[in-house]
Amino acid sequence: MTTRTRLEWKLRELMAAKGLFQTTDLLPLLKEREINLSREQVYRMVTKAPQRINVEVLAALCDILDCTPADLLSRYVETVRKADTGTDGGPGIGDLRPVRAKVRQPGR
Repeated sequence: MTTRTRLEWKLRELMAAKGLFQTTDLLPLLKEREINLSREQVYRMVTKAPQRINVEVLAALCDILDCTPADLLSRYVETVRKADTGTDGGPGIGDLRPVRAKVRQPGR
């Protein structure tokens, strides 16, 4: 077994704590802070953890939600079982070969 460090994006929970239940509620608050994102970009940012985030956007979210970046992102360790690699003595994928077919005429 191996361990992996993961990050959990808690924007939706922090929005709900502030009474912001729709993603469009963030649009005017971000515009006040000169962050111009489309409705679709805000929706993706709220519903899925972003792979990258602009520092200005992060600062604006922290200001809007009165939180710190550590409140938005929480780190946890995940234990992962290694995938079965076929080491049980069975044939590996390179050991499999097709069987030659025998073609026979009917009645013979």
